[in-house]
Amino acid sequence: MTSPSATERLTLLRRTRSVTIVGASSNPARPSYFVAAYLLSSSKYQVHFVNPRLDELFGQPVHPRLADVPEVDLVSVFRKHDDLPGVAEEVIAAGARTLWLQLGLWHDEVAERARAAGLDVVMNRCVKIEHARFAGGLHLAGFNTGVISSRRQSKP
Repeated sequence: MTSPSATERLTLLRRTRSVTIVGASSNPARPSYFVAAYLLSSSKYQVHFVNPRLDELFGQPVHPRLADVPEVDLVSVFRKHDDLPGVAEEVIAAGARTLWLQLGLWHDEVAERARAAGLDVVMNRCVKIEHARFAGGLHLAGFNTGVISSRRQSKP
């Protein structure tokens, strides 16, 4: 199963109104924390968080379940591989338009199930990196997108 092309990912991000991060963490060393901080500071999206062990993140409420989120559009998933089938069912039930599996997450059966339910599916991509890439520029709102130049730069 393939993931959408760059043009298709750009279209998905442009039409998105809200991003819900499932598996949001309050640990600054976790990728979901960094993505949350980035999206809150540099995007047009309404950002929601889901984690049954947190009450608040960045001054915003954290919902215990996806079903508790008021507006579900794009769901960015930071959960382990074995949890993905259950998360996909929650995403479908919530009426999301896009299931986005973060870097390192690829699950063909989950993608097939979500697509059969009418969702767009992105796998093994970081929503932060993609957003920053399409926003133009290597540094947006003080965040480095992780793009590494292959050209050697001389020291001053």
